[in-house]
Amino acid sequence: MILSQLTLHNFRNYPGLRLEAAPGFMVFSGENGAGKTNILEAVSLLAPGRGLRRAPLRDMAYQNGRGDFAVAAQLGDVQIGTGTDPEAPERRKTRINEAAAPTNDLAEWLSILWLTPAMDRLFMEGPAGRRNFLDRLVMALEPAHARNCARYEAARRERNRLLADGHLADSSWLEGLDTQLAQYGSLVAEARHRMASALNQLLEQTDGNVFARPALQLADDDLRTEFQLQQMLQQNRTADRAAGRTLHGPHRADLNVFHAEKQQPAEKCSTGEQKALLFSIILAHADLIAERRECRPILLLDEVAAHLDPQRRAALFDKLAERGGQVWLTGTEPALFTDIPDSALHFQVSDGTAKKR
Repeated sequence: MILSQLTLHNFRNYPGLRLEAAPGFMVFSGENGAGKTNILEAVSLLAPGRGLRRAPLRDMAYQNGRGDFAVAAQLGDVQIGTGTDPEAPERRKTRINEAAAPTNDLAEWLSILWLTPAMDRLFMEGPAGRRNFLDRLVMALEPAHARNCARYEAARRERNRLLADGHLADSSWLEGLDTQLAQYGSLVAEARHRMASALNQLLEQTDGNVFARPALQLADDDLRTEFQLQQMLQQNRTADRAAGRTLHGPHRADLNVFHAEKQQPAEKCSTGEQKALLFSIILAHADLIAERRECRPILLLDEVAAHLDPQRRAALFDKLAERGGQVWLTGTEPALFTDIPDSALHFQVSDGTAKKR
């Protein structure tokens, strides 16, 4: 999966930008605040979801513009674009080859993975971030997962509305929503478990000397099948009524990650070990996508080189070069990328511009 061109219009600090891209490494260096991460965020919007910052759409629009923005890219002979209109700045629109398309359909064309400094807190904060992380991994391999998650959330919101409003007289309405929750929830849960199992098989074969070897575990084995979820919803209806919301289900699942050699939960590992665990998961997942979809995903690595010692930094670049594909990286200093192959494209970012070096 190789982007050959990226075009931004009124996006973040870029009133307009067009980049010619190529296979291999795309390296962006510049001072903090120059707009390096904005370029990676734009690429991340070419996949379903809210992008690598999970920011509101209004925050992505150029401050001195009309309130809209657009991101477009060329993928082979396919043109992909997403953005907003001035009349509807809170509504995202997507086009594929000039035809309107659901945003979730982007997963059919592109798999995009990323690591950002904010993800350093993934193991220390609540389960929502880990669920989102896992769901992105699944979507990159199983595009239907995006639609199943959306349908599950739509049914859950409607069920919560009924529970909060006390409109429970029409039991058939609630039964129908429970059926939808169980149906789509089981698809979501099973896809997450397939991903964790597949990653664990790959991670068992990896070298733990450079990056730590993680082991993944989902804490919802009792709520995986449609029958299990249906039973849970019926048994917890009284508690759900009292709370005014659905208390259990795939929306409350958590991803547990362990340092395999130390048999230690990730949240108890050092900051460096946690970052190494994330690197291992992302690299293994990229290999899994390459194997299953027969093309490598696009990798977005934001400010990762600065947090690695020279040995691990060189090892990471070697692994990425060996595997191929397209990798977009940012860093404040060009010197951080001296071990990257000479074929890499280097850009200097400043004041809403990105000039090839």
